[in-house]
Amino acid sequence: MPIIAKAAPGKQLLTPNDHTLIMIDFQSQMAFATHSIDAVTLRNNAALVANAAAGFKVPTILTTVAEKSFSGPMFDEITAAFPGQTLLDRTSMNTWEDEAVIKQVNAIGKPRIVLSGLWTSVCIVEPALSAIDQGFEVFVIADACGDVSTEAHERAMQRMIQAGAKPITALQYILELQRDWARGETYDLTTGIAKTFGGAYGIGISYAKAMFNAHEG
Repeated sequence: MPIIAKAAPGKQLLTPNDHTLIMIDFQSQMAFATHSIDAVTLRNNAALVANAAAGFKVPTILTTVAEKSFSGPMFDEITAAFPGQTLLDRTSMNTWEDEAVIKQVNAIGKPRIVLSGLWTSVCIVEPALSAIDQGFEVFVIADACGDVSTEAHERAMQRMIQAGAKPITALQYILELQRDWARGETYDLTTGIAKTFGGAYGIGISYAKAMFNAHEG
């Protein structure tokens, strides 16, 4: 029998209400040694992810490691998107071994986990593999992660993918949450974040609007 197509989104696509975003160790000391991605791009992509999650009201956990004693504060671009939110500081390199984080994960109760942070081969691999082992579906925002070398980042991404994690990008994340330009309640939010943090795509939105009063959708 022929397969019948339907005008409906696939179940594998992310929605704002089906996942928990965990942003891990976007801190000064971790960034100093990150060389797989330049600092400006990393901060920009992290800001895009944070603002997308905040705007779409995605449950988000912000966690640091040894904030006061070693690693320093989380990027301002992230904390500004979640004013007043408590940062969960850990001693464990593996976020999934921290009781306070897991308490939050369970309180939120979503079956999907989206990860971004520093470094890919340590503080992203470890919770990703741990969450997958416990039955969660895991997504990793590859360009909102970084490591001490391109080799370290790429091998970590491969290891997670082989275990079942899904790689996505920062811009893909917000566009997947929006998904339909007819969704007017978040149109200005999405295009506004894209114009600010979306690189060449954002410049294109601004150009089209200024020159032709063009409108997505």
